[in-house]
Formats: sequence, C-alpha cells, structure tokens
Amino acid sequence: MLWLWIVLSVLLVVGLLLYGIHLFIMHNYLPQLLRIFQEKPLFMVPFGQPDPTAEEVRFPTSNGLNLCGCYFHAAGPRKGVILFGLEFSSKRWSCVPYCSFLREQGYDIFTFETRNQGESDCQPGYEPLQWMTEFEVEDFRAALAYLKTRPDADPRGVGFFGVSKGANAGLFAAAADPNLRCFVTDGAFATITTMLPYEKKWFAIYCRSNLVPELLPRWYYRYAARRGLREIEALRGCRFVHLEPIMAQLAPRPLLMIHGGGDTYIKPEMAQEHFRQAAEPKELWLVPKAKHNQAFQLATDEYKQRVLAFFDKHLAPAPGTVPISAPAAAKSTLQAPHLLTPDS
Repeated sequence: MLWLWIVLSVLLVVGLLLYGIHLFIMHNYLPQLLRIFQEKPLFMVPFGQPDPTAEEVRFPTSNGLNLCGCYFHAAGPRKGVILFGLEFSSKRWSCVPYCSFLREQGYDIFTFETRNQGESDCQPGYEPLQWMTEFEVEDFRAALAYLKTRPDADPRGVGFFGVSKGANAGLFAAAADPNLRCFVTDGAFATITTMLPYEKKWFAIYCRSNLVPELLPRWYYRYAARRGLREIEALRGCRFVHLEPIMAQLAPRPLLMIHGGGDTYIKPEMAQEHFRQAAEPKELWLVPKAKHNQAFQLATDEYKQRVLAFFDKHLAPAPGTVPISAPAAAKSTLQAPHLLTPDS
C-alpha cells in the first residue's frame, strides 16, 4: 500500500507539473500564435491586364453574393475546359501568363475572384487571409456549378489548375465533385501541415529554450494549432477547413503538384508532407531555387511543357476522337444550386 501511495503521489505531482506547463504555454504562447497566424505574407501579388477577348461573367453563390470572373475560349477546336484558381489577393487577369499557352493549345480557361477579392461582392465583416476558409470553398463550388450550367459546358468534365490559396480551395471543392477530372497545383499547402513546423520554431523563440519544444509531442502542437484556430474563427467570423483528410479523396484522378524548391514560406518539406497525404496517381515537381509561386518565372519553358503534357494526357479527348467545338456565346448570370458547408 505504501508503494501504491508513493506511485500515486508521484503521478499526481507529474500531472500537476504538466498541467502547469500547459497553462503557461496557453497563457504566454497561444496569443503569439494567434497574432502570427493572422499576419499577411509580404510578397508581390500579380494583377495582370484586362483581356478584351475574354467573356466577362458574374454568377451567384448560395448566399446571394455575386462573383466576378472571365471565360477565355480556346484558339481553335476545344480539347477541354480548365478552371483556374487564383492566388491570394490577385485579380482575375493574373491568370493570363499561366494560361495563355493552354488557350493556344486548345483549352478553354475559366477563372474568378472569390468574395472580398477584386470586383466580386464583399461579405460584410469578413477579411480574408492567406488561409482557406469555408467561404472560399463555397465560392469554388459555385464556380463549378456555373461551369456545369453553361450552354457550352463540356459533358466530359473539367480540369483544375490552381496557385497557392486558389489551389487549396479548388482541391477541397473538387474532392466531392466527380466533374473534376485532374488537378495541377502550384504552391499548394495544407493549414495544419504548414503550421506545425512553424509552431515549434516560434515556441523555441518565445520560451527561449530549444529543449522544451523538442520534448513536446507532435499531438500537442496539433492540439495548440486547432485550439488557436477555433479562437481565430470566433474572432473573424469564419471557419478554416483542412486539406489533410481531403487529399486521399482526389484519387484515382491524377494530381501534379508543383512547388518552389527555394520556397521559404511554404518550405519544400511541408510540400512533400502535403504530397504524401495524396494517393496515386500523383507527381511532385520541385523547381530548384524557386520561391513561393515563382516556379513559372524560373522554369517557364519546362513549366509550360509539363502542364500542357499533363492536361493533354488526362483531360484532352482520346487520340482519334473529334475535339468539341464550343459555342461562342454563353449566358453570363445563372442561379447556383444550394451548396453544402464543408466539414473541417
């Protein structure tokens, strides 16, 4: 009995000590995590120039907001339709450098600005960050619904090409939509997968210790991240959604992930962890020395060759079949169906 009491006493002391450490971390470290998470990255965002050949489009979301987009028809017989996901804060015309070569090779391109971005309607009280929320996913679902109801809709489905945050939201919306046939992403990232390495680094800085961060288990960092996100959700009136459980649901549809090998924001090891969460068929191309969203600028020719070859293989009609000739005119305002709220 004496040894039992000794063991119980030791366990109690250890438990109280661990709980004290937990309270210390939540009180001193969590506010720093909340502040850093809401800081916007400092990098140049491309806007592009308006293209008079584009068809201007407005379409509604399930809650009545009108989103602004543009539809580019292919030069010549159409091989397929590609939905392009814009990076954070960019305008719809920034898709032109990424997609002009695809138009020249026979692909229609459709892109749009999510709510509170560009000329799309603003949702009162919502200030977007670089992190994906339910609102961006809802907007991508509305865009997919719009593509399905166009007079020139491709009955075979569409492909997806997205950059950074636009890639994230497009993948999440595509997971449950079989109309999406294949995916190309550039600079995509998952929230928790990105947060965990930074948490350890920030914690070492703020607690002024390299030992304590190494002793904390991974599940604790995950707990701290999710607790912090819940507080930010309450503060900002939104809900963050997570790609980690979604990636495997993309299969058996093909995925090509492109990422900067010199990305100091979403580091290559984060991209590799994100890539591991997806199922086959998949391919990861790390572009040496490229910073975040700079792979196209540093490896332009190879970038175009890889992306075009991917869509020609997985989206274009089979050899020997006749490409679809798309009508030139399309209705610009349609009613979108009710959209389900994504689970996080």
